[in-house]
Amino acid sequence: MKPDAPALTLLRPLQVGDLDELMTIEVRSYPFPWSRGNFVDSLSSGYRAQGLWAAAPTGVGLEPEPPALLAYTWAMEGVEELHLLNLTVHPDHRRAGHARRLLDDLVAWAVPRALWWMWLEVRASNEAARRLYEAYGFEEAGLRRGYYPNVRSTREDAVLMRLDMRSRLAVLGGRLPDDIPQDEAGASAGWAGVAEGEQ
Repeated sequence: MKPDAPALTLLRPLQVGDLDELMTIEVRSYPFPWSRGNFVDSLSSGYRAQGLWAAAPTGVGLEPEPPALLAYTWAMEGVEELHLLNLTVHPDHRRAGHARRLLDDLVAWAVPRALWWMWLEVRASNEAARRLYEAYGFEEAGLRRGYYPNVRSTREDAVLMRLDMRSRLAVLGGRLPDDIPQDEAGASAGWAGVAEGEQ
């Protein structure tokens, strides 16, 4: 069943103080989750880390509650491209549009910075995530053999996917600044991400 989306959500950069809550989502979501050290190192390296939060209701007679983390993204900036390293939605809040909201945020942030392409790897067996990315506009660009660890002794292949973010921004109704060129920019598939995207 599709969960009800929170009435009010907010986006903000993730901080070290958010990692306790984030790690509870990460370990529930993956058989091989990122470690806390992976997240700390990524923050120290300046990766773009964004969280989507459910704003607590306010009003007369209501006890204030801290916002709840619904989903998050971690992305690494390159030359004319962005590599999506981790997109994770809380297991209790999937299929509510949160992944799309975070992807929209990345596109709107990246294109004005002359980052034309978004790249990611996803497990070949993760059909739900692959459908999400394909529906968003990603296309398959290759296969990385034995890229992911597996619960069995064999490793699992990763499907490499890419998105032309300028085209996606146009779909969203955004307008690029006049000084950003519209011709196709080259992109490298050479990044090596460390976590797959998730629906």
